[in-house]
Order: sequence, then structure tokens, then C-alpha cells
Amino acid sequence: MNKNCLLCGVGGQGVVLASKLIAYAAMNKGLDVRTTETIGMAQRGGSVVSHVRMGKKIHSPLIPHASADVILAFEPAEAVRNLPYLRDGGLVIVNKKAVKPVTATLSGNDYDGSGMLQYLKEHAGQLCIVDGEKLCEEAGSAKVLNVALLGVAAKSGALDITLPDIESELRKHIRPQFVDINMKALSLGAEAAC
Repeated sequence: MNKNCLLCGVGGQGVVLASKLIAYAAMNKGLDVRTTETIGMAQRGGSVVSHVRMGKKIHSPLIPHASADVILAFEPAEAVRNLPYLRDGGLVIVNKKAVKPVTATLSGNDYDGSGMLQYLKEHAGQLCIVDGEKLCEEAGSAKVLNVALLGVAAKSGALDITLPDIESELRKHIRPQFVDINMKALSLGAEAAC
């Protein structure tokens, strides 16, 4: 059965690496995989969206609206922005910490993500809100949010990608000096799964 995962966040959160790890894990299972990213002004904190499609016969890398099995959101507003991609009964895994957009900072507007989380509670089929900041603190680095969220996704079973699948890809694709901290983040994410 084909699976679609849409990952979204802002520049610098590791969205692209997370999507590649999922893709590598799926390829190791013998699945056909297609991916694509829309990055925009990612270096300036702009939106980053990555589509990962895997299964027996995948022709297009783009996930059609209402077809994502999982939305893995690194930021609440990005989850809401991409919610039209979620299929009925699909799962949204979202980091609860908001990243204040430049426009809100410049205009003096307050944005803490709580309104976005409330919207997701009302409109997402299945919802798992993760305290990514706490997981990163426990792991020892703010740069492992992507892997912690992968731990949540793997533990959920929604993508048919297991923790050992992700662990294997981490060992292959992450620099050796960062493997241990990423393994810790993956484990903490799995423990935090809803």
C-alpha cells in the first residue's frame, strides 16, 4: 500500500534531512520512492515543505490534496497551512513551539502558535502535539528536533517505517560524531509518541 508523508516547517529546522531519512528507509524496504521540496526563502525563516511518496508504483513526487497519510509539522502555522493535504483519518504530528515569522516581529504582532494548535484540534483527524523543545533539551541539542519528530512518526506506525529503519539510516547518513545525540533524540521522540 502506498504511503504519503508531507513534512513542513521553516528554514533551518531540518525538514529536508528528515524527508531524506524517510525516503532512504523506504528504499531499503524495496519501495518505490519519490520526493520533492519547496523551499522558498528558507534561509530567511521561510516555509519549507517536503513531499515523500512511497509504495509499489509511485509516478509523481507531489502529494495530491487530501492524500497525505501523515503531516509531520515542525511548526504549528505550517501544519495549518498544509492541512488541506491531509486525507480523512490522517495523522498530524506537530511540534507545539511556534517560530515567530519575520512579519509578526516587524509589525509587533504577538504569535505563540496557540491559535494554530486550537485550529488543528478542531480540524485535524488524528493529532499528536509534541513538546519538541523539551525533547531537544533532554537530548542535549536544539538541532535534533527533526530526528525527535521522526521518532514520533516511526512509533506511530502510520508510515510503515520503524525505529530500526530510521536508526539504520541515521548511522549511514549522519556524521559519526552526531550519531549518538541523534539516536537519543529518536528514542525520546518514540517515547513521546501519542
